[in-house]
Amino acid sequence: MKIVEALLFASPDPVNQTVINKVFPKKPPNLKKVILALNQIYKRQSHSFEIISISGGYRLVSREEFEHYIKLMLSSSDNFTLSSAAMDTLSIIAYKQPLSRYEIEAIRGVDSSGVIKTLLNKKLIVIKGRDTGPGRPLLYSTSKAFLDHFGLNHISDLPKLKEINEIIESDTNIGQQIEAFKNISDDEKSPNV
Repeated sequence: MKIVEALLFASPDPVNQTVINKVFPKKPPNLKKVILALNQIYKRQSHSFEIISISGGYRLVSREEFEHYIKLMLSSSDNFTLSSAAMDTLSIIAYKQPLSRYEIEAIRGVDSSGVIKTLLNKKLIVIKGRDTGPGRPLLYSTSKAFLDHFGLNHISDLPKLKEINEIIESDTNIGQQIEAFKNISDDEKSPNV
């Protein structure tokens, strides 16, 4: 159990059963059972950390109630932030993957090559292959680093578009902003303008 705990502490990536099988080739422990036992110990002893399931494996993380203090400490660090263009592009890729740069640009309405390059450099997206259409453009998908960075276990853990629409509809300020945008779009389409 202590070896698994040390692996979780030292690993920059989530630890999964495959990693455990490599470390213990003859008689690997069942990772899920070890994680459950460790989390019970941490809870019983009131530790400030726990083990969570993330990105197809497990990671040792601080408990949620300490998030505010950790953010204060890290606010002056060099953690990367994403521009609104990068977040737009990343959201499009996350919800419609795999898709090509041309498909992304058709949705965004602007050139996205620079943003895609940034997301590739930050390892938040990966090249998934090539499309079968003309020119065989590259197809992009989110990466394991994306899941890890946003604290997701699977891409299906993203909020559903229906849930996002419900949030938008429940907040009148957001709804008004969306309506204003729709009105501009409708006016542009109108031949009488």
